[in-house]
Amino acid sequence: MKIIVAVLFAGLFFLNSTAQKPDRVEPMFWWPGMKSPELQLMVHGDKIATADVKLIYPGVELASVTKIENPNYLFINLKLATDVQPGKFEIQFTKDGKVTGTYLYELKARENNSAKRTGFNSSDVIYLVTPDRFVNGNPGNDWVEGTKEKPNRSDKDGRHGGDIRGIINSLDYLQKLGFTAVWLNPVLENNMTKVSYHGYSTTDFYKVDPRYGSNEEYLELNAELDKRGMKLIMDMIFNHCGSEHWWMDDMPMKNWINNYPEYKITTHRRTVNQDPNASEADRRAMADGWFVPSMPDLNQRNPFMAKYLIQNSIWWIEYVGLEGIRQDTWPYPDKDMMATWTQAVLKEYPNFNIVGEEWSLNPAIVSYWQKGKNNSDGYRCDLPSLMDFPLQNAASSGLRNKETWDNGMIQLYEAIANDFLYADPHNLVIFPDNHDMSRFFVQVGEDPALLKLGLAFFLTTRGIPQIYYGTEIMMRHEGGEHGNIRADFPGGWQGDAVNAFTRHGLTDGQKEIQAYLSKIQNWRKNCTTIHHGKLMHFTPEDGVYTYFRYTENKTVMVVLNKNEIEKQLSTQRFSERLNGFSGGTEIITATKIDDISTIKVPAKSAMIIELTKN
Repeated sequence: MKIIVAVLFAGLFFLNSTAQKPDRVEPMFWWPGMKSPELQLMVHGDKIATADVKLIYPGVELASVTKIENPNYLFINLKLATDVQPGKFEIQFTKDGKVTGTYLYELKARENNSAKRTGFNSSDVIYLVTPDRFVNGNPGNDWVEGTKEKPNRSDKDGRHGGDIRGIINSLDYLQKLGFTAVWLNPVLENNMTKVSYHGYSTTDFYKVDPRYGSNEEYLELNAELDKRGMKLIMDMIFNHCGSEHWWMDDMPMKNWINNYPEYKITTHRRTVNQDPNASEADRRAMADGWFVPSMPDLNQRNPFMAKYLIQNSIWWIEYVGLEGIRQDTWPYPDKDMMATWTQAVLKEYPNFNIVGEEWSLNPAIVSYWQKGKNNSDGYRCDLPSLMDFPLQNAASSGLRNKETWDNGMIQLYEAIANDFLYADPHNLVIFPDNHDMSRFFVQVGEDPALLKLGLAFFLTTRGIPQIYYGTEIMMRHEGGEHGNIRADFPGGWQGDAVNAFTRHGLTDGQKEIQAYLSKIQNWRKNCTTIHHGKLMHFTPEDGVYTYFRYTENKTVMVVLNKNEIEKQLSTQRFSERLNGFSGGTEIITATKIDDISTIKVPAKSAMIIELTKN
């Protein structure tokens, strides 16, 4: 057994001869049959570093035990043989030949074909949920003993009580609307004193927040989604944790957290990742700075931290059966470690999908990270997907813009024209809005017709659509504060005057948008031309944008008319895509079109036409 002893913090810790039983081992269990044979266990316990470690199990080698500055931690490094079998074995902690503590570790049997799981893709439409604000399925867990922040539904920044049980209870509603995947804002424990509802201040990376439910309920959610052929996407944060995370009171190492204890706020100059002229000082100021004082910046250059985060993500994929990860604040952690992480995850799950959040309106910046991109600096990242913020901005700005000669539609066209920058534009996640920005209905001036145009666009252009909860009923808000944007979903709480699930109390306009979205999405669910077809678009003319999705045998024509009046669209200039087609069916209205040489496009509306051959 190899033991590495690091120098202790001077005068900070005092060792005595008593080794205590470990109070925490992470990950708590693992699985045989992984491509990587190495397993790192982080063990915490009072003076645990004074102990020796012993274990005996066929196929499990105790490769090394690393003792670090803080004597309350050990890192146990195991090597698993390719033929190691599921089972339990005892890890013993001994002092002077006597056992002072034990931990019963388990290697669990893997689900069949777990490594071959298919991630979310362009056949899916994702429903984004902020769990605390969606449905309160179990009022009994609104506050749980030991949690610091109590519920206060009258506070826009407080805990409102939504939970995993509420999401489980709502899956039939989502399925009927045509959604095929669900992305939840973070559900891990956020035991912070205040403003903890959003989930982005993790205080335990292996535990679901008890006010949302339990690890077992999270597992149940995925099982219920599987029954419906739907997928689960987990929101993860590697850049930071919460300032009240359990390890902040007893950190493993001095460099576990960047800029600690005298924190520095990040400069947010994310372009230093791509800038060939950037100084190392500027790179570190961006990557090592804290988001806010309540979010300590994790040091991914620390190899133990890097391994911890990599294993944590694989643990959740395997344990819950995830089909995707959304990684928060992609450009802020150490970029080399993030490349290593994507490669490690895809090594275990080659068909998996991960989407990163790079909130830049410059597609050259966003495309830098995507798998397959040839970058001038040689940087290679295997991140399959990114959030397409440039397209979101173009659609929002273009639809509300009334001053330009083309009525703003050229902005949509130009955004798609930048696809040459991406290694795989069809694997980008596209969206009208999300939890961090004003709702799309508000962005387009609360105009239902423009909302419909935007939805039709995002559901038919290239990419993987994501819709934020409440978009289907035109949820709106006053002011741009996050707490208002993430308002409670009507009908999610007992006694709500309006119920979007039953449609009780909805206005006719809200019902119309709900039906509109459902119509397109349920058609899209079975339209492989939209899933996998190529895209050809034509320069907008007179406020009308026309594009085609097509395969060898099938073609869908989409026409977006932003004008206040009906337009007669002559289709002669689209002949290279219309050749061989004589008519079609408009799927929103279910109207047959016998002659497509000229098409009447109603004012401020979209037409989605499945073309039929001569």
